[in-house]
Amino acid sequence: MKKNNEKTSVVFLENGPIQVTGTIQISGQYGQKDTDNAVYLCRCGESKNKPYCDGTHKASGFKG
Repeated sequence: MKKNNEKTSVVFLENGPIQVTGTIQISGQYGQKDTDNAVYLCRCGESKNKPYCDGTHKASGFKG
């Protein structure tokens, strides 16, 4: 994991997912995932791998 002094960044990619970089923790019904890299979170609502983006936004024509 990254050191506590490194910032977490959240970027809404044009017509795509939310990019989160830095030290983050994602919790849900299937447990917890810690990461110190980047994750891409679904914004279109069509991903088959929620909360993660699987690229479905391209085929669905998502604009946002």
